[in-house]
Amino acid sequence: MGAVGTVDDYLATLDSADAAAIGRLYDLARAVVPDAEQGLGYGMPALTYRGRPLLSVMRAKRHIGLYPFSPEAIAAVAPQLAGVETAKGTIRVAPDAPLPEDAVRALVAARKAQIDR
Repeated sequence: MGAVGTVDDYLATLDSADAAAIGRLYDLARAVVPDAEQGLGYGMPALTYRGRPLLSVMRAKRHIGLYPFSPEAIAAVAPQLAGVETAKGTIRVAPDAPLPEDAVRALVAARKAQIDR
């Protein structure tokens, strides 16, 4: 997969089920941060806010990864992530077991608050 562009460009490369699942996560993030823009975060297509990466969502071989670019944002919503695989800066979900919308909104809100500080 060569250079990656915007979120929309990335979604266009996915099969319809993955594009729908990942697009839904971006839609939830945009609902929390309406002025988020498409850009890059650490080379990945991402939503950015005030020039900083807010959230990237990428399809991996066995999971969908959410990257809020912040271990603190993940820690802030840890109670809502019970039973979900997390790593320092990543939340991994099975494509057929999406994160609850409230958890996604809380994650994005935590990252936005961090950028606003």
